[in-house]
Amino acid sequence: MCTAAETFDRVAPFLADFGITRIARHTGLDRVGIPVWCAFTPNAKSIVVAQGKGITDADARTSAVMEALERAVACSPAVGKITDNVAGLKRRGRTFHTLPSLVAAGHDLLAPDDDTDWVEGQDLLTGQSILVPRQAVVLDRTLRNARYWQSSDGLASGNTFDEAIAHGLMERVERDAHALWQLRAPAARLATCVSPSGFDCPVIHALASRIDAAGLRLRLFDATSNLGIPCFSAYLGPQEKHLSGPLRHVDVTFGAGAHPTARQAAVRAITESAQSRLTYISGARDDVFPEDYDRPLADSTRQAMRAEPGASTPPLLAVPVERVVETLCARGAGPLIAVRLSRHELPFAVVKVLAPALENPEGKRRQRHGTRALRQALAS
Repeated sequence: MCTAAETFDRVAPFLADFGITRIARHTGLDRVGIPVWCAFTPNAKSIVVAQGKGITDADARTSAVMEALERAVACSPAVGKITDNVAGLKRRGRTFHTLPSLVAAGHDLLAPDDDTDWVEGQDLLTGQSILVPRQAVVLDRTLRNARYWQSSDGLASGNTFDEAIAHGLMERVERDAHALWQLRAPAARLATCVSPSGFDCPVIHALASRIDAAGLRLRLFDATSNLGIPCFSAYLGPQEKHLSGPLRHVDVTFGAGAHPTARQAAVRAITESAQSRLTYISGARDDVFPEDYDRPLADSTRQAMRAEPGASTPPLLAVPVERVVETLCARGAGPLIAVRLSRHELPFAVVKVLAPALENPEGKRRQRHGTRALRQALAS
């Protein structure tokens, strides 16, 4: 394991090669004081501004740089391709997945005789090779009329291939858990509110104290799904006395985090909610638009900010890191697929993790929800 500073030193010589021209500390733009940094890639084929958060400046700086590298690599991945159709792959005895849940809105599912480009991934449970459509793993906004949805969901980096896979898996678990949590009945959602003080974690206590000292309110929810991997959602916004008046969408920000250890999942959610505040304060990201600042706050978000933490202690769930893949597959999350996007000789790895059985975040897809969401909706 490398420290954040060591990781930065490893990747810093390669930033210019990937078009990353500047790194900036955004922390001081807000009064909260939770470290947030940005990295800029002016000629990126996706979002130009990457953000990172953490407990220290070193954490946040490295987080921002690694996110920028992920996106830069995913725009032009170093991965070979095979052009064929489903019928041809079957004749050749190749294992593949057409990823129907990731087909973009307005497009048909891949037909047996539709030629497309495929890239090779790895089934994380069996270790076997599996082909997936190339358009589902790249992040190139210059592509026009792509059949597959372009998203950074499951895109992750690390010092090693395995470390990158771990990060990508947790992002997929987080997005799935949040999608299911949103589909719960309102009372059931609010009942998952937990108090930061209930965690035996000085870092969480310090983050909560900073937020309180800034005159803001934090609401933390246990969004863990039936997969059993700890996941938390955090809302950061005005104190109670301001919640009755008119509020904008940008006045309350959201963060989520998943991790094999509950306290680390909560830390990720809280720091991400602080990062989201700075996204709106700085106004620099390509996916932030003027109308975002005029949109009124959703009633469901206002209700979340008014939720009262339960009396119970937050769960101390933990899943051994080495058993995450096995645990997820045993609970119906498979197949889990990782596609390496970066060159092997680099001192870092970038992967795209695909979990087609899990739910996806909002996006312009042909299919908004999957089987897990439908089951959750019917049960609510």
